[in-house]
Amino acid sequence: MRLAAFLSLAVAATATTSLTQDPFEQWHGPKAGDVRGPCPFLNTFANHGFLPRTGKYITYKDLADGLFNAVNFDANISQFLFDFAISTNPEPNSTWFSLDHLTRHNVLEHDASLSRIDAFHGHADIFNQETFDETRSYWGDVVNVESGAAAIVARINTCKAVNPTYSLSFLGEAFILGETAAYISILGDTESLTVEKKRVEYLFQKERLPTELGWKRPETPFTTDVLFQNLQKVGAEYAKQGNNSWSLFPNSTAPQRRSEGYAARLIGGHSRLLY
Repeated sequence: MRLAAFLSLAVAATATTSLTQDPFEQWHGPKAGDVRGPCPFLNTFANHGFLPRTGKYITYKDLADGLFNAVNFDANISQFLFDFAISTNPEPNSTWFSLDHLTRHNVLEHDASLSRIDAFHGHADIFNQETFDETRSYWGDVVNVESGAAAIVARINTCKAVNPTYSLSFLGEAFILGETAAYISILGDTESLTVEKKRVEYLFQKERLPTELGWKRPETPFTTDVLFQNLQKVGAEYAKQGNNSWSLFPNSTAPQRRSEGYAARLIGGHSRLLY
């Protein structure tokens, strides 16, 4: 009888431990000495423990394992993102990066963020509610390609008006479009390119995965092909909404041609593909 009771307690304890170790359930914000950066998603993954909670010394394996476990990114897109990320590490020939490295202005971090102020005005790595309020004011209850692009155009116009040192390179422009394609695809439906506004608000404002709102880890792998395909759709809508002056190819008026250029610029940046 005592043995049976002991075994029952052991099984219950094991189940409880397994549950509490689930990264989707284990969230806490950064502690003293931890670092975070300008990317809400990477900050979120660190807060859940999918990436080192310190936000420091993130290797390719850390990133690949973390992105796979959190949001089902395949190895190719993890390599693609890692190569960009280590370009922000000031240490030559580095094989790791920390989240605060990503804040280096005009490397990957850019003006016209959806949730951060421009570097000219202060700390571009810290969430800014006023900035995000402007962004989400362009979204309906369901965010789609049209409203996502409208928010980008609005942020660009605002920053251009108030920031005397405003700049957005073609690579930065491609990144902001890719970021919009990513949050819609990862938090919503990658086929229809729609997502519930409340899920996006939850992640940006809490830097926490919106599991309590019904979100689950996607079953279909997220690949570079999916990212570029959806970036092109966001880019085409962005061009259609009248932002032609921001392209390095201002004489190109075909949205599809311009959007393909954004994907090409990302591919030709600091990164390499595995296959």
